[in-house]
Amino acid sequence: MRILVDCRYTRFPRHDGISRYTANLVAALAPLAAEAGHELVMVISDEGQLAMLPELPWVRATDPTSPREFTIARRLNASDPDVLFSPMQTIGSWGRRFGLVLTLHDLIYYRNRTPPRDLAWPIRLLWRLYHLAWWPQRLLLNRADEVATVSATTRELMRRHRLTDRPITIVSNAADPVETDSERQQPAARDILYMGSFMPYKNVETIARALHALPGYRLHVLSRIGAADRARLTALAPADALVVHDGVTDAEYGALLDGAYALATMSLDEGFGLPLVEAMVRGTPVVVSDIPIFREIGGEAAVYADPRDVDAVAAALRSLEEPGEWARRSAASREQARSFDWSRSAHALLEMLERVARRR
Repeated sequence: MRILVDCRYTRFPRHDGISRYTANLVAALAPLAAEAGHELVMVISDEGQLAMLPELPWVRATDPTSPREFTIARRLNASDPDVLFSPMQTIGSWGRRFGLVLTLHDLIYYRNRTPPRDLAWPIRLLWRLYHLAWWPQRLLLNRADEVATVSATTRELMRRHRLTDRPITIVSNAADPVETDSERQQPAARDILYMGSFMPYKNVETIARALHALPGYRLHVLSRIGAADRARLTALAPADALVVHDGVTDAEYGALLDGAYALATMSLDEGFGLPLVEAMVRGTPVVVSDIPIFREIGGEAAVYADPRDVDAVAAALRSLEEPGEWARRSAASREQARSFDWSRSAHALLEMLERVARRR
């Protein structure tokens, strides 16, 4: 079987969420496919992407934002694939002669319609229009033979809104493999980390306000941040309680997680919550909003709080000070993180690809 994987969403020189998902998944899928006697070929749109991907055969195609995207399947037919996997749902499928598996990560933007700020304004306009109704998503997903998503929570939402009549398989996100200190001790400092964007539904403001009830605690915001977001959070937090990193490397992120007291996020909505897994795999406790997706990801390891209640958020963070609680949550976090593994996700994906190919 010849498998194409759409790697055109790979960002360089640094991954974003979809990019990291693609690169880790294709790396885990490659040895499984080779063992089963399948050929795996990456589809890229820029040779710079190869630096962020495993060393595998590749073909070059147009950028996914190109006007030619509508007819890309006809050009990919020349590579004679049996099946193609895309980490998104927007790849053109007209004229395809191969099986197709598409991915829907979440439904956040149906409830929070502000598009990512890094998109050009015409795409931002289309983004808003697209998320005003369910039928465009149904049209996209029902072009596939099967559909993947990253969580049981999103799968349930897809079924509730009848977004596809195709089989839906969970191909979960996971953290990068890391070597960690299994004997890690509770740090003396009360350094809390936040990793993520500053869009309204992320609700970082509640964590900043909670710091007034947490003397000695500091909130480190790690992501790139604009001037307006920085000024707003600085005004909300106590003096000297906010540490703005304005972007960190993967190595810096890992070092900060290894020394952190906890990772906190009070999102009102979320598609997966990868920072939770990235923290838990290192034994860093997580204090998170009590929403279904975080219950799925954090399990019994996480500490939950009402994200709209500042006092509840402060109490949840303070609960880690109880004797033995930090160590208990740290150990439980490591155990919970084992539920999310790239190899397990790659096995689920390969079974789906083989199933689709057999039916054609």
